[in-house]
Amino acid sequence: MEEHVKPPREQSPEPVSSIIRARLMRANKRFHANDNIAAFLEPGELDALLGEVEGKVKGLLESLVIDTENDHNTQDTARRVAKMYLTEVFRGRYVGPPPVTEFPNAECLNELMIVGPIKVRSACSHHFCPIMGRLWIGLMPNEHSNLIGLSKYSRLAEWVMSRPQIQEEAITQMAELLMDKVRPDGLAVVMEADHFCMHWRGVKDDETMMVNSVMRGSFLKDHTLRSEFLSLLNLRT
Repeated sequence: MEEHVKPPREQSPEPVSSIIRARLMRANKRFHANDNIAAFLEPGELDALLGEVEGKVKGLLESLVIDTENDHNTQDTARRVAKMYLTEVFRGRYVGPPPVTEFPNAECLNELMIVGPIKVRSACSHHFCPIMGRLWIGLMPNEHSNLIGLSKYSRLAEWVMSRPQIQEEAITQMAELLMDKVRPDGLAVVMEADHFCMHWRGVKDDETMMVNSVMRGSFLKDHTLRSEFLSLLNLRT
């Protein structure tokens, strides 16, 4: 009697997210919501990740009992949402830092500089609801500081903020990035923002804002400098 042997089952390809996650874990690299993982993505993987996320979002819509096959409004929603997360609102996780040209402080500037308000947009890590706000940066350069173009502060802020964030952690990340780039004597970062996880859900309070600050170097030690910075911010409100 002829024996029938079943052909081996084809192995489904490993999801690209699993490949990236394994790469991060091998390197002992943290990949929290507000971390940048661009250095661990290989060419073509972001496009593959977009397709994977699209499939997961489609599953979410199906679990919400939305007829994406016949509802003309949601037929392409899964693709749109996946693209939005990967290439727009969470883009700061998946791309490297923007190029920033640094200039030596040739004139040895050592007076207070303030940049802002910079409009910032993010999303809270808890509910993925929007965070919309403004950011101010105060700098006390020294002769060894690097000076960067005004627009670069906005580009760096966008890179940090376009990730799922908690406001307190976001401005700490911003402060650390600027301390490394500019190397000033002192740095101050202040952010005020509306949190739609309060406006849109929960208590539905659309009046409350959050304001917080991070101070480094001379802004911590010199209360006169800190007061001057904060009083100049009051002129802009």
